[in-house]
Amino acid sequence: MSSLSAAFDHLAPRTPHAPAVILFSGGLDSTTILALAKDLGYAPYVLSVSYGQRHSSEVAAAKLIAKQMGVLAHEVVQLDLTRFGGSALTDASIALPLTPSKADEIPVTYVPARNTILLSLALSWAEALGGLDIFYGANAVDYSGYPDCRPEYVAAFEGMANLATKAGVEASNHANRFRVHAPIIQMSKAEIIHLGTTLGVDYSQTVSCYQADAEGHACGICESCRLRQAGFAQAKVTDPTRYQNQ
Repeated sequence: MSSLSAAFDHLAPRTPHAPAVILFSGGLDSTTILALAKDLGYAPYVLSVSYGQRHSSEVAAAKLIAKQMGVLAHEVVQLDLTRFGGSALTDASIALPLTPSKADEIPVTYVPARNTILLSLALSWAEALGGLDIFYGANAVDYSGYPDCRPEYVAAFEGMANLATKAGVEASNHANRFRVHAPIIQMSKAEIIHLGTTLGVDYSQTVSCYQADAEGHACGICESCRLRQAGFAQAKVTDPTRYQNQ
């Protein structure tokens, strides 16, 4: 374990090399989470979901990064949320935002119940593996408008996981219960980048752009790109993002 990730030692596996399922989009945040989980000593199993998002090249990035980082298994689940729409990420008729949303409003990039759906898939796989730990890259600082990125939500899902599963119901004590980890939830983008850089993450391979092209090149103007650019600037780390106009 590195000296920096030692700050997260309360998240360490309860048994050596315990399996953990990491929700993995191939973006900046989830790649940092994967690196952290590995550094903490978990056996990483990563789960990506192709749900009809505009930036589908992130799935290709996830496959590449997962292979490079040496995960034990990488599952890519196909799930068409465009059938429901309700988000700028799954409905082409809704314009993507170019500026951050107001602090008191939920952004149009919110996908209805997405994290509940994704975490439920992760929970199913974790239980099948005999694992009790799930990681995901929720962040309440840069994306404070998302209801499923709040600490209260993480705690509520963890409670549900232990009510709704055989493993949770049969747990003999609290130490044998499911844990849902969102270790960067209160960190700024700059702090996340510092953490990942210390862990050796190559951010040039990650895709965060809402309208990245088929090769994963970022547009540089959408809300997600602007937040990412600001994070690298504040972290005083050279932005390695591959842009469409380069």
